[in-house]
Parts: sequence; C-alpha cells; structure tokens
Amino acid sequence: MDGFKRRLRDSVQLRLSITLSLAILIVAVLAGAFAFVSAFDEAHEMQDDVLRQVAALFDRQHMTLQYPSAAPIVSDDDDAKVIVQYLADSEKASGNNDAVIPLPFPTTLADGLSTLTIAGEQFRVLVRTTAEGRRIAVAQEADVRDKEARESAWRSLLPFLILFPVLLVVVGDLVRKLFRPIATLSAEIDQRDKQALHPINESHLPTEIRPFVVAINRLLKRVEQAMEAQRRFIADAAHELRSPMTALSLQAERLKATQMSADAAERFLPLAQGIERSRKLIEQLLALAAAQSITERPQASVSIHAVFRRVLEDLLPLAEHKNIDIGVESLMDVQIIINEMDLFILLKNLVDNAIRYTPSGGRVDLKVGLDRETVNIEIKDSGPGISVAEQLLVFDPFYRSLGTDETGSGLGLSIVMAIADRTGARIQLSFSDEVKQSGLRVSVWLKRR
Repeated sequence: MDGFKRRLRDSVQLRLSITLSLAILIVAVLAGAFAFVSAFDEAHEMQDDVLRQVAALFDRQHMTLQYPSAAPIVSDDDDAKVIVQYLADSEKASGNNDAVIPLPFPTTLADGLSTLTIAGEQFRVLVRTTAEGRRIAVAQEADVRDKEARESAWRSLLPFLILFPVLLVVVGDLVRKLFRPIATLSAEIDQRDKQALHPINESHLPTEIRPFVVAINRLLKRVEQAMEAQRRFIADAAHELRSPMTALSLQAERLKATQMSADAAERFLPLAQGIERSRKLIEQLLALAAAQSITERPQASVSIHAVFRRVLEDLLPLAEHKNIDIGVESLMDVQIIINEMDLFILLKNLVDNAIRYTPSGGRVDLKVGLDRETVNIEIKDSGPGISVAEQLLVFDPFYRSLGTDETGSGLGLSIVMAIADRTGARIQLSFSDEVKQSGLRVSVWLKRR
C-alpha cells in the first residue's frame, strides 16, 4: 500500500488516470441511479395506462361479466394478468385469496387509481364508472408490477454498464497517449551519446512541455559552452607548454651528448626522464582535447591492415626494447568508412598500452574480423590484465592501475573512449586467458559504413 501511495504521489499520469476514473464512476453512478428511478416510475406509469386502456375498452365495447364463468383478462404471462370485475360484485367474493373472481374489493372505492391489500396481496386498482352507470374495477398485482418495473429499470442501466468500462479503457489509453511524448523525449535524451549536446527538437512536442524543453536546451547550450571552454583551455595550455617542453627535451639531448662526470650523469638521467614524461603528457592532453572535440572529421574508406602497419611502425622500437613478440594474426583485410586519423590514434593507444603493461618476452597480437556489417578488432596481450572491478575505471582520465611500475599519463584509454563515443564504436575489456584470469583482450566493434 505504501508503494502505491508513493507511486500516486510521484506520478502525474497515475493521479490523472485515477481522478478521471473516479469522476466517470461518480457520474455513472449518479446517472445510473437517476435512470433507474426514472425508468421504474415510467414503467409504473405505463402499467397504470394499461389499466386505464383496459377500463376504457371495456366501457367502449359494452362488455358484460358473469360469475363464476367470467375469466380474467390474461396476458401471455399468467403472473402479469389484469383482473376486471364489477365493483358491486365484491360482496359476492367467496374466498380470501386472489385465485377466484370476484375479489373482495371495498365497494366504497372512489373512481381513480389506488393501491389496496386484498387477501394478503397488494393490488393496484382502477375504479371507473361506465356509460351504463355501473362501476368496474380493473386490478393488477402490485408485486408483478414492481417486478416488471424493476426489470425495465435494470435494462435501462445496460448502456451505463457497457459504457463505464469502455470509458475507463478510453481514458486510460488517452492519458497514456497524452504522456507518450514525455516518455519518447526521455528515451531520446537517455539514448544520446555523452558528447551529444545539440538542442532537442521541440516542434513536435505539446505546448505544455515546450517551455521545459526550451529550458533544457538552454542548459545544454551552457554545458556545451563550458565543456568547449574547458577543452579549449586544455588544448591552449598544452600548446603553450609543448614548445618550451620540446626545447627542454632538445637541450637535454644535447647535454646528454656532452662529457660529464658520473655523478652529474646519474643526476641528469631522472631529469631527462621527467622532461620526456612531461612532453608525452602534453601530447596526450592535446590528443584528448582533439578526441573530445565535436568537430566533424572527413571520412573515407580505410584499410584496417594499413592502419595496423602504421601503428606497428611507430611502436615497434618500444616492443623490440622489451623483447615483445608483436604481430597481426588475421590474414583477411577489411575496409571501413571512418576518419583514418581517429582509427590510427585509437589503435595506437591500445597497442601502446598493451606493450607497456606486458612483461619483457611477452606477446601482443592484433586481429580483425567481419561480422555482417560490423568490424571487430581485437588486441590481446600476455600481461597481467585488468580486474573486473577496474575495467570501467580505467577509461577515466589520469586513472592508472595500482601495483604496476610502468610510467604513463593515464590518458591513453580516455582518448580511446572519447574517439569511440564520437565514432559510435563499442569497446569491451576481458581477459586473454579466462581460466587464469590474466592478459588483456580489448575488443572494438565498429560499423563498417
């Protein structure tokens, strides 16, 4: 019950549906009660008219009655019989029940309609004086009249009984349709990419929802401007730092070539390594800013193997330095429509990450496959792998797995995810060896065109 109350408090659609349903129920009950009473009274009026018509017919046709051979006027239903007798013959009544005519009506009854109890039964009696001066009584059992009137009244409620559930269904469906644009809008926003901050089209939405959507569009615009300012700041800062860091790196290379004492050389080595790490961090920041940019990039048909070759040419010295066996397993080449630089940066960061975290003497394999209209690229290594708990965290900027001695900026996988978000790629991390829970397998699914 508490859950229903909470839903009722939180859901406008549920409140509206219940309110309309209750309103329909109340109106239907009131209208039904009015219709029942009206039909009941009208049925009694029609029954009274039948008594008047029978009396008028008797008088007009100058009919006569004789007892005991005289029989009542009977309809198809014996229970609905109409009894006609001379009022004066009531004194000749021979029984205390309504099975034998004449019935013991009071002879002093005035002309007109009245309800009497005769022999334990209620009768509706019409007394009329004929043209010949004789008074007749036309009667009908009240119980029979009431039964027929109730049946007629219940039949009048049949349209309400049919209409009420139909109206409930119509109202429920109408409320759902009225709120469907909100559900559609919610689904549209929920399915958006993280970088998709373009305005929501409000032209097809109801007038009542448009101010809310306009406010969301203004918020999206402010968020987009803030994110763009942040990216521009990172890119500008990285650009400003790249030149002095490059100059420092060149100066360090020249200084390294000069003669220096063993003590100076020992102190110079961490300085040179720090400069190199800083230079790579700046390059990664520039790459991340470029990957997160919403600027459209030209696309063309790109060979996956050609991109593999470029990546291996750039990273082969690092692999050879660590004595890592690196190569392409698949012989089949696949063409894909994508921006070549995006694909190159994505694969280079993945392969670079695999080489850095694979121990010396290990193995890194690249493979490409085709599944209908989807291209699957796999990069797997023989390193320690990434635990399931960390597989979602490693895509955060500057996050680095604990327990590793490898130096890095922690931006490589962030760049990969930014490119994947922009290009519509899907990335999944798993173990190369599921049994031993070791090695990293990175699967990238790309739409072929």
